[in-house]
Amino acid sequence: MRHRNHGRKFSRTSAHRIALFRNMATALFRHERIETTDPKAKELRIFAERLITLAKAGDLHARRQAHRDIRDQDVLHKLFAEIGPRFKARNGGYTRITKSRIRRGDNAPISILELVGSEVPLKGGESSSAD
Repeated sequence: MRHRNHGRKFSRTSAHRIALFRNMATALFRHERIETTDPKAKELRIFAERLITLAKAGDLHARRQAHRDIRDQDVLHKLFAEIGPRFKARNGGYTRITKSRIRRGDNAPISILELVGSEVPLKGGESSSAD
Protein backbone atom coordinates (compact mmCIF):
# COMPACT_ATOMS: atom_id res chain seq x y z
CA MET A 1 0.00 0.00 0.00
CA ARG A 2 1.27 3.45 -0.92
CA HIS A 3 -0.71 5.43 1.60
CA ARG A 4 0.83 8.87 2.20
CA ASN A 5 3.76 8.14 -0.13
CA HIS A 6 3.69 10.99 -2.62
CA GLY A 7 6.11 11.72 -5.41
CA ARG A 8 7.44 9.64 -8.26
CA LYS A 9 10.80 7.90 -8.02
CA PHE A 10 11.63 7.76 -11.77
CA SER A 11 13.87 4.70 -11.16
CA ARG A 12 16.55 6.98 -9.69
CA THR A 13 18.25 7.26 -6.35
CA SER A 14 17.16 10.15 -4.16
CA ALA A 15 20.36 12.10 -4.87
CA HIS A 16 19.94 11.64 -8.62
CA ARG A 17 16.28 12.67 -8.43
CA ILE A 18 17.10 15.83 -6.47
CA ALA A 19 19.86 16.71 -8.96
CA LEU A 20 17.41 16.16 -11.82
CA PHE A 21 14.88 18.58 -10.34
CA ARG A 22 17.53 21.16 -9.48
CA ASN A 23 18.84 21.14 -13.04
CA MET A 24 15.37 21.22 -14.57
CA ALA A 25 14.27 24.07 -12.28
CA THR A 26 17.39 26.04 -13.21
CA ALA A 27 16.58 25.55 -16.89
CA LEU A 28 12.94 26.52 -16.31
CA PHE A 29 13.86 29.77 -14.60
CA ARG A 30 16.53 30.57 -17.20
CA HIS A 31 14.32 30.00 -20.26
CA GLU A 32 10.89 30.36 -18.56
CA ARG A 33 9.72 27.41 -20.63
CA ILE A 34 10.97 23.82 -21.00
CA GLU A 35 9.82 20.66 -22.72
CA THR A 36 9.86 17.37 -20.78
CA THR A 37 7.81 14.25 -20.17
CA ASP A 38 4.42 14.55 -18.45
CA PRO A 39 5.37 12.86 -15.14
CA LYS A 40 8.57 14.92 -14.82
CA ALA A 41 6.67 18.12 -15.55
CA LYS A 42 4.09 17.32 -12.87
CA GLU A 43 6.76 16.67 -10.26
CA LEU A 44 8.89 19.66 -11.31
CA ARG A 45 5.87 21.94 -10.93
CA ILE A 46 5.82 21.21 -7.17
CA PHE A 47 9.57 21.84 -6.87
CA ALA A 48 9.55 25.06 -8.92
CA GLU A 49 6.50 26.61 -7.28
CA ARG A 50 8.11 26.21 -3.86
CA LEU A 51 11.13 28.15 -5.13
CA ILE A 52 8.94 30.90 -6.59
CA THR A 53 7.18 31.22 -3.24
CA LEU A 54 10.60 31.72 -1.62
CA ALA A 55 11.41 34.37 -4.24
CA LYS A 56 8.20 36.20 -3.39
CA ALA A 57 9.39 36.56 0.21
CA GLY A 58 12.64 38.04 -1.09
CA ASP A 59 14.51 38.19 2.23
CA LEU A 60 18.00 36.88 2.91
CA HIS A 61 16.84 33.63 4.51
CA ALA A 62 14.63 32.83 1.51
CA ARG A 63 17.52 33.59 -0.86
CA ARG A 64 19.79 31.22 1.05
CA GLN A 65 17.12 28.52 1.02
CA ALA A 66 16.68 28.90 -2.73
CA HIS A 67 20.47 28.90 -3.21
CA ARG A 68 20.52 25.31 -1.93
CA ASP A 69 18.67 24.26 -5.08
CA ILE A 70 19.57 26.95 -7.65
CA ARG A 71 23.37 27.16 -7.73
CA ASP A 72 23.65 29.39 -10.81
CA GLN A 73 24.00 32.99 -9.58
CA ASP A 74 22.50 34.56 -12.70
CA VAL A 75 19.40 32.36 -12.53
CA LEU A 76 19.07 32.95 -8.78
CA HIS A 77 19.23 36.71 -9.34
CA LYS A 78 16.61 36.46 -12.10
CA LEU A 79 14.38 34.39 -9.80
CA PHE A 80 14.47 37.01 -7.03
CA ALA A 81 14.65 40.17 -9.17
CA GLU A 82 12.17 39.36 -11.97
CA ILE A 83 10.16 36.17 -11.39
CA GLY A 84 9.35 36.64 -7.69
CA PRO A 85 7.98 40.20 -8.01
CA ARG A 86 5.99 39.18 -11.12
CA PHE A 87 3.93 36.76 -8.99
CA LYS A 88 3.69 38.96 -5.87
CA ALA A 89 -0.10 39.26 -6.08
CA ARG A 90 -0.69 35.63 -7.10
CA ASN A 91 -1.41 32.93 -4.53
CA GLY A 92 0.05 29.89 -6.26
CA GLY A 93 -0.39 28.47 -9.73
CA TYR A 94 2.79 30.00 -11.12
CA THR A 95 3.33 27.35 -13.80
CA ARG A 96 1.30 25.89 -16.64
CA ILE A 97 1.59 22.40 -18.12
CA THR A 98 0.48 21.99 -21.74
CA LYS A 99 0.37 18.58 -23.37
CA SER A 100 2.49 18.79 -26.49
CA ARG A 101 3.09 15.57 -28.40
CA ILE A 102 4.19 11.96 -28.22
CA ARG A 103 7.93 11.37 -28.46
CA ARG A 104 8.77 9.28 -31.47
CA GLY A 105 11.53 7.13 -29.97
CA ASP A 106 9.81 5.69 -26.91
CA ASN A 107 6.20 6.90 -27.28
CA ALA A 108 6.50 9.02 -24.13
CA PRO A 109 3.97 11.84 -23.67
CA ILE A 110 5.74 15.21 -23.84
CA SER A 111 4.55 18.40 -22.16
CA ILE A 112 5.61 22.02 -22.10
CA LEU A 113 6.10 23.47 -18.64
CA GLU A 114 6.13 27.28 -18.62
CA LEU A 115 5.81 30.12 -16.19
CA VAL A 116 2.44 31.86 -16.34
CA GLY A 117 2.79 35.19 -18.11
CA SER A 118 5.71 34.17 -20.32
CA GLU A 119 3.67 32.79 -23.20
CA VAL A 120 5.13 33.00 -26.66
CA PRO A 121 2.67 34.12 -29.36
CA LEU A 122 1.71 31.50 -31.93
CA LYS A 123 3.69 31.56 -35.16
CA GLY A 124 2.13 32.16 -38.56
CA GLY A 125 -1.48 33.20 -39.07
CA GLU A 126 -2.82 30.99 -36.28
CA SER A 127 -4.94 32.53 -33.58
CA SER A 128 -5.29 31.32 -30.03
CA SER A 129 -9.01 31.97 -29.79
CA ALA A 130 -11.68 29.64 -31.12
CA ASP A 131 -13.60 31.01 -34.10
